[in-house]
Amino acid sequence: MKYLVDHEWLFNHLHDSRIRIVDCRFSLADKEKGHRDYTEGHIPGAVFFDIEKDLSSPVGVHGGRHPMPDLDEFIHKLGEAGIDETVTVIAYDNGEGAFAGRFWWLLQYLGHEQVFVLNGGFKQWKEAGSPITADVPSFDKVQFHSIIREEFLADVEEVRAVSAGKKDAVLIDSREAKRYLGIEEPIDKKAGHIPGAINKPFIEGFETGKFKSAAEHKERFADVDPEKQIIVYCGSGITATPNFLALKEAGFEKVKLYLGSFSDWISYEDNKID
Repeated sequence: MKYLVDHEWLFNHLHDSRIRIVDCRFSLADKEKGHRDYTEGHIPGAVFFDIEKDLSSPVGVHGGRHPMPDLDEFIHKLGEAGIDETVTVIAYDNGEGAFAGRFWWLLQYLGHEQVFVLNGGFKQWKEAGSPITADVPSFDKVQFHSIIREEFLADVEEVRAVSAGKKDAVLIDSREAKRYLGIEEPIDKKAGHIPGAINKPFIEGFETGKFKSAAEHKERFADVDPEKQIIVYCGSGITATPNFLALKEAGFEKVKLYLGSFSDWISYEDNKID
């Protein structure tokens, strides 16, 4: 696995001074739950990063429901948590892969390659009887040096070009089929999908609470040309990240995230919806 570690690996490296662990647990239904859960108990040595307060910037007219965080602020927070480009970072959520995936993608975008997602998350860590603590760690402040990888990010202009057939790329909608088809839309103001997008629900990349194998992901994306640029999106740039990670695990190299996703797309009145 290129971008995943299992709980046995983390258990064996728990006291490694060059490891930093990040708790990304979050609930869209109760936005304070993640921090409460962290306070009650987390993997020893883990610091907490909140999806909305740390991994997103405030919602504006455009940018979607979880816009890109202010990168200077985010880099400062990384430094405060003892995270620079020389340490190995393990991010976890409750096993959904999406919240840890957001953190993983952000660090990849900033040029940090030694960042991984804990496969199975906190849920399977706890089920395995691995240690849990309420102690909040502190680390010496460091300076994170970023090298932005623009090839990881797609903006609305590029997605427009793909949707209109002016650019040859594969657009993947990572939401469940009912939302893709516009049958139901519990969150965003409009229903449907970006014209030209195919549907690959991110949840299909999991089995028994863990990411499927690279070979299984290859099979999931067998109808996607690996030579083409691939752009993944979801509702707000969170649940598309497991698909981004899965594609990378399967050996696809040209993968971008439309971070604003469908909630950004519909913020432009002229953008069409299927």
